[in-house]
Amino acid sequence: MFEKLRGFLKKMFDRITITRVLSEAPEITTAMIDKISEWENMWSGNAPWCAGSDYVTSLGIEKGICREFADVVLSELEVNVTNDNLLELYNAGTRDLLQNMQLGLAVGAFCIKPLSNTGLTEFVPADRFVPIRFDANAKPIDIAFIDTRHIDDDKYYIRLERHKLVEGALEITNTAYESSTRFGFDRVIPLSVLPDWENLTPGIRYPGMTEMDFGYYKNPIQNDIDGSPCGVSIYESAIDMIRKADIQGARLDWEFESAERAIHADDRMLRTQGKGHYSMPKLNKRLYRGLRTGSEDGDFFKEYSPDIRDTNFINGLERYLRQIEFSVGLSYGDLSDANMVEKTATEIKAARFRKYNRVAGIEDRLKDCLTDYVNALAFYNGLYHSGYDLTISFGDNVLTDEETERGQDRADLAAGIMQPYEYRMKWYNEDEATAKKMVNTPDDDVIED
Repeated sequence: MFEKLRGFLKKMFDRITITRVLSEAPEITTAMIDKISEWENMWSGNAPWCAGSDYVTSLGIEKGICREFADVVLSELEVNVTNDNLLELYNAGTRDLLQNMQLGLAVGAFCIKPLSNTGLTEFVPADRFVPIRFDANAKPIDIAFIDTRHIDDDKYYIRLERHKLVEGALEITNTAYESSTRFGFDRVIPLSVLPDWENLTPGIRYPGMTEMDFGYYKNPIQNDIDGSPCGVSIYESAIDMIRKADIQGARLDWEFESAERAIHADDRMLRTQGKGHYSMPKLNKRLYRGLRTGSEDGDFFKEYSPDIRDTNFINGLERYLRQIEFSVGLSYGDLSDANMVEKTATEIKAARFRKYNRVAGIEDRLKDCLTDYVNALAFYNGLYHSGYDLTISFGDNVLTDEETERGQDRADLAAGIMQPYEYRMKWYNEDEATAKKMVNTPDDDVIED
């Protein structure tokens, strides 16, 4: 389907070129285009502070954030359509929703689009479509999807598929271009240039269709980048903290690497590899390191085994991770080590509410998206005006009232389902050994005949 090309630092289309090709200015601004590129590069592990660096590598925090939210939102999602054909099409089209949604959360928005009546569905993240116009409800009513195919080193085929609501009808047009760059649009070419495109119609109009033929989702986050209705990455507010965490992770790695045990030996004691070069093995093979002592009768060997200062580096990293959790709306322990810092019951409850509010907002937007997607499936399969019922529900596993949960655990404790030490581990944040000691539970139960 839509091929996603990734460079060392991926760049998107520019607004000036798109304006020229569309013959009108799109709703998306240059500032937002640059931000989407930044979010996608961070997702790919190529954040500006990581790309080309021999020191800093991505810790994958961005994917951890998106995976946690997607897992929670979709874990108890239930969708039912009373029409069996539509339900089958929905299940097939959303089979990869979990993994696709993670990328959509990263770049701020995505579309779920049926490929006409083929039974196939396409997931399109924000870096592969151009919103041209939005309605009063911040949904796109004029949008261009970008399909890019890398043909040769300096040869690209690009297809713009534009969907537009106009005068009580849905209009869809397809235009193909050849270019020497990914978004050059140098010259118009026939759709028949590629087998995948040859059966596409240059233009079609559906009178009476008053809504778009796809589901559109965007994150429930205020757009302070350009004030437009475009979606914002789920981790936009934490970018600076993610940068600091990646750098802190590099410091921790260097602390371990620089402290690898070695023996400094006069290089006259080592074998050369020719032309005066000496080998420097790593890890368990790195025992000797060359050292010119300058003395004929001095020490030929000196041990190098410094203390590792990992605790301070780990504490610093954990602090950044907790700040990231707070910023994006996760609970403590989703990214950080929950046992590193004690939290009061009030702080834990506040963190649960924070995550619940963010998850609830995502679920509301996703429900609208999936509803529109099912309507689009119905449209392309001759069921648009047919009667069918759609129900979409999400579980509330993020926020369970603490007192209710504690009461349930007490009941399980009284019934012998939960052990006393397990109760203390959960509610008093104790490790297993401490909890067993507090309730006088032996570490190992011994059964004698």
